[in-house]
Amino acid sequence: MTEEAQMTDPTPEQSPAAEAAGAAAPATGPAATGRSRRKSREGVVASASMDRTAVVVVTEQVRHRRYNKTVRRHKRLYVHDEDNDLRVGDRVRVAETRPLSKLKRWRLVQILERAR
Repeated sequence: MTEEAQMTDPTPEQSPAAEAAGAAAPATGPAATGRSRRKSREGVVASASMDRTAVVVVTEQVRHRRYNKTVRRHKRLYVHDEDNDLRVGDRVRVAETRPLSKLKRWRLVQILERAR
């Protein structure tokens, strides 16, 4: 083939049928860029006295770098609760989201267990 014919001849990667099928489309999204998806945590509701906001305490166990002892760390997350149905003591699953206010960056995904 001549050089000019090679340039106009579509290859399987450039054909419209291959693009429509998605066979040669480059991978996009969080997995392709090396970034992870949004974080998800489980915790216990510590306060539900604000309007459409709850404070969830998330406890994680980590190994101390120097002493190799397991240490419990707590974080207080401000969570958006659209329906105001959370009560103190509920176990919940929350997910990271865009900033909703000065401190609120998490939203309620699921109520795992109701308080007794």
